[in-house]
Amino acid sequence: MMKLTRRRAAAVLITMAAAFLPLPASAQSKPDVERQFQQWIATDLAPEARKAGISDRTLRAAFDGIKLNWSLPDLVPPGSKPPKQQDQSQAEFSSPGAYFNENRLQTLGLAGRGLAGTYAAGLKKIEAAYGVPGEIIIAVWGRESGFGRAKLPYSAVDVLATKAFMSTRKPMFREELIAALTMIERGDVSASRMKGSWAGALGQPQFMPTSYLKYAVDFDKDGHPDIWNSVPDTLASIANYLKHEGWQAGRDWGFEVSIPANVSCAQEGPDLAKPISAWASTGITRISGKAFPASEMKSPGMMLLPAGRNGPEFIVTPNFYVLKEYNNSDLYALFIGNLADRIAYGSGPFQAKWGDVGKMLRSDVLAMQKVLVAKGYDVGNVDGLPGFKTRRSLGDWQTKAGISPTCYPDASLKARLR
Repeated sequence: MMKLTRRRAAAVLITMAAAFLPLPASAQSKPDVERQFQQWIATDLAPEARKAGISDRTLRAAFDGIKLNWSLPDLVPPGSKPPKQQDQSQAEFSSPGAYFNENRLQTLGLAGRGLAGTYAAGLKKIEAAYGVPGEIIIAVWGRESGFGRAKLPYSAVDVLATKAFMSTRKPMFREELIAALTMIERGDVSASRMKGSWAGALGQPQFMPTSYLKYAVDFDKDGHPDIWNSVPDTLASIANYLKHEGWQAGRDWGFEVSIPANVSCAQEGPDLAKPISAWASTGITRISGKAFPASEMKSPGMMLLPAGRNGPEFIVTPNFYVLKEYNNSDLYALFIGNLADRIAYGSGPFQAKWGDVGKMLRSDVLAMQKVLVAKGYDVGNVDGLPGFKTRRSLGDWQTKAGISPTCYPDASLKARLR
């Protein structure tokens, strides 16, 4: 069979596209949208990919026989309207404690301790190279893919192309698709073997393609970073990610603490850091009864109360916020920290109990946020979710109103906060 030249391949793609003229919005059946998808690949995506150095050979390998994956969430086919946001008057938010399933944490902790022993020599080399403790790396590995055991049933190219063509975040997925094509072009992985999640996250560390290009490491020296099959590459890539996001070698992630009643809970947040010795001087102690490590005392720490006074309380280090770079959630970072402690020390759940938020609705919190903003408070995102700025603003208002501060929304405050 005669090989297509670059110019001839481009001409074929353009000829294909001419057959797929866009149709009116009223005629957007699935076959119509599929035809527009093929046109989009040929006349929109392919030229941009070529400018990024992607060859026609790679484009053919990636898109041969491709079809839209209609089973994915957050799709907005041509001619349709974006989905409405969830009705906050009906949406409840649960206690943060719901995130910390004890059975799951016990299972991951037990397996993680065994794997930390199995890969002890390699983890020691990785920590020497990147400064990230082995238990943190193992914890991320366990949380992201069950230590590589989670099934990755999706073709990443199919997912990324579908979402780049018709999702609520097309520009982001377009960038990720070009990055995935770059991986194929470089020979890191074939299109058929590039498996990931429904969101396009790849391999055992669940990297998006842009993160793969930035952080994936060939630690086993076989010629390319393999985050699907190589445990050394997977673990080193996680460590490299955290290092480049600012992990401080020699520091912990944080400590569960007991905060005296006379110490305001409205002091939390990464922008209110002070030396851990200063927090300790206010009477804050580790709930375990152990002293703060001497090496930490002069270094900055931050108060964190994800459930206000109704749950575990923490002094965290900047490394906590590095974990949030992996997944931008306080609860995710706490999950990783708790799991890492189980792996390293055989510890258990956080000692303080998580409070019950009852039947609070996001619309209730949203209403509180709007009132606080009107009173001059900075609540962060006005979204019906109690982030740290909302929690501390609520605590400041409670103090000024003569209410014992809890730094967390509850039903009793709805009528009082007006």
